[in-house]
Amino acid sequence: QLAGLAVIAFGLWLRFGGPMAEFATDKKSPELFFMGLYVLVGAGAIMSAVGFFGCCGAARESQCLIGTFFACLLVIFAGEVTAGVFAFIGKKVAIQEAQKIYEDAYEDYMKNPVGKVNSTIYRYHVALQCCGKGNVEQQTGLPCPENIQLPKASNCLTEIQNVIDTQLRLVGIVGIAIASITIFGMIFSMVLCCTIRNMREMI
Repeated sequence: QLAGLAVIAFGLWLRFGGPMAEFATDKKSPELFFMGLYVLVGAGAIMSAVGFFGCCGAARESQCLIGTFFACLLVIFAGEVTAGVFAFIGKKVAIQEAQKIYEDAYEDYMKNPVGKVNSTIYRYHVALQCCGKGNVEQQTGLPCPENIQLPKASNCLTEIQNVIDTQLRLVGIVGIAIASITIFGMIFSMVLCCTIRNMREMI
């Protein structure tokens, strides 16, 4: 249950508290990336619910509940492996989607550098700590964050790739940790189930 709650908190932080949250405030968003986060939050919720049934099964010494607990953990484990493969394959597409969103905002700003478009691209620059697309000449007039180191942090497209790579790496680490907990949970549930059965046969 605690692992499930931790996964939910982690997924919500990546969705609403990290740099990628700024992309979700626009009309367009990298759907593939956020879809993976929703799957992560859903897996955490299922883990918490399954953990509750596992506790009830252990307390009542019910082979049926413990067997159900094992089956649910097996399904979660299979889902985690599938999601991990999906995230690895779709990483490039997620990066391209996020870069396209920034490029669209950049082009809109160049056409009309005032009002809402101005605040949109400035939001991206602050979240990513970058400014522009790497061309120093095109940075003139762009709303760049204060104290930003140019031209070192001038390419927002590179920063987007770095952010997504970092966050997907974190998701991978969390996924491995969850998978390990899931495997131990399946082992312990089967041991407990066998122990309960042996005790009842002795009685």
